[in-house]
Amino acid sequence: MTHALLDELSWRGLIHDSTDPAELREHLDGGRRRCYIGFDPTAPSLTIGNLLPITLLIRAARTGLGAVTLFGGGTGLIGDPSGKSAERTLLTVEDVRANVTRHREIMETIFGRALAAGQIPAFVDNGDWLGGLGMIEFLRDVGKHFPVTEMIRRDSVRRRLDDPDVGLTYTEFSYSLLQAYDYRRLCGDHGVTLQMGASDQWGNIVAGIDYVRRVLRTQVHGLTCPLLLRADGTKFGKSEKGAVWLTADRTSPYTLYQFLINLSDDEARRFALFFSLTDREPLERLFAEHAEAPGRRALQRHLAREMTALMHGQPAIDAAEAASAALFSGDVKAIGADLISDVFADVPTVTEPLARLTVDGGWPVVDLLLATGLASSRRDAREHLGNRAVLVNGDRVDAVATVTEKDLLHGSVILIRRGRREWRVARFT
Repeated sequence: MTHALLDELSWRGLIHDSTDPAELREHLDGGRRRCYIGFDPTAPSLTIGNLLPITLLIRAARTGLGAVTLFGGGTGLIGDPSGKSAERTLLTVEDVRANVTRHREIMETIFGRALAAGQIPAFVDNGDWLGGLGMIEFLRDVGKHFPVTEMIRRDSVRRRLDDPDVGLTYTEFSYSLLQAYDYRRLCGDHGVTLQMGASDQWGNIVAGIDYVRRVLRTQVHGLTCPLLLRADGTKFGKSEKGAVWLTADRTSPYTLYQFLINLSDDEARRFALFFSLTDREPLERLFAEHAEAPGRRALQRHLAREMTALMHGQPAIDAAEAASAALFSGDVKAIGADLISDVFADVPTVTEPLARLTVDGGWPVVDLLLATGLASSRRDAREHLGNRAVLVNGDRVDAVATVTEKDLLHGSVILIRRGRREWRVARFT
């Protein structure tokens, strides 16, 4: 039998490094196997970059592997230096524990939507064994198996050692030993024989493979996927401006939906191959459909709906699409109070005193256009109004119109559009 996971990952371009491909395939075809991916709790949420290894676990579980999610309750107190140009800020024990709890909640939700009950990955925390590992035991049972000359050859270590302004602390240098020990414990305690992760983890994975083989005399394997990179080649990371998070408190469902809808055609294809859980044949049909009529953005819409549903559920899609339709039509009264800030997050906003709306007869729209920058002069404002080019809260207004407290949406906001695309938000306090 040819193992479906490798075929699936190969078609999607999701194999960056692996142990001997023929041996790995033979191993996976040889019986019920278990794999794992580790996640260090370095922030209260996870980014879209973390979603890629999460979907690797989903694909593994769907093709019959037993999947294990390892939370770094222990390693998270150290921080992986891989791919980092400077030392991480160390978190407190309390912060790490809180982050592990939050990560588990996120993954339980995603796995629950993507997998059948019997496929859900097991959850394990390396804090359970690393927290009680003594220094002497660590040096005798782990450290003696790692020649320093081999460790410093790794690119992630060498880059830091060669930078005189940064360097590498012993704490960071030891991280790969902790991850290797994780692999040993998961192999011995849970029967795990395949570690997966992003390509920047390859050095750590190889270290673990060697350690397990030496100590347990067991043949184990490794596989990595490419990193999720931006168009300019930089990594989607938590510290990058504009990071896309998996929880609504950091990236709203509407913002996520719009991010995916606005992907370029090349990016949309790459995201679909990396993230979509749609089977190969229907996804290939979608690629063909999109190629015939790219203006319809069928691929982006499919991706936005699928990924938003995976992270936030169907109601979030309905709300995002309703808000998008309202924005396009101009009927912004239909946008709920909780979505106003998200929908108009990038629109210039002014804050005005509520007293402007309570004067006798209200505040002239001519003055509102001047205050929001939609007109350069009263004459300019009257010209736009005379051309019926101005909408206030979705309604066309003329040169004699005013706004009052009755025009406030959700008690504090007025939305103004000039022409097809020029929007402004006026908040009143």
